[in-house]
Amino acid sequence: MFNFEEANKKGKEAVDSMVKNYSEVAKGWQAIAAEASEYSKKSFQDLASHVESLTGVRSVEAAMELQLSFAKSSYESMVAEATKIGEMYADLAKTAYRPFEAQMAKSPVASAAL
Repeated sequence: MFNFEEANKKGKEAVDSMVKNYSEVAKGWQAIAAEASEYSKKSFQDLASHVESLTGVRSVEAAMELQLSFAKSSYESMVAEATKIGEMYADLAKTAYRPFEAQMAKSPVASAAL
């Protein structure tokens, strides 16, 4: 016989889990957006500082050296930031998948497959 109380309890647990997970995922997206915004702001400030430095250069050799140094540091900064944001996306994906993972572990079909 169908137990309405048990079904209601399971439904409430599922909704509570979904709301909690949605909140965690939203926080993850906010963190990624904040990180990208901060990186963009820092990158723009670095570029403005570099252009200011270039205006004071008196020789082509010094300008090339300054430009090469800026390009190298910009590339290294971009790679580090891309790695950091990539890790943030991976963590976000794990967080979003967590409720499904828990449900699959409880599933009789998944248990039989293991």
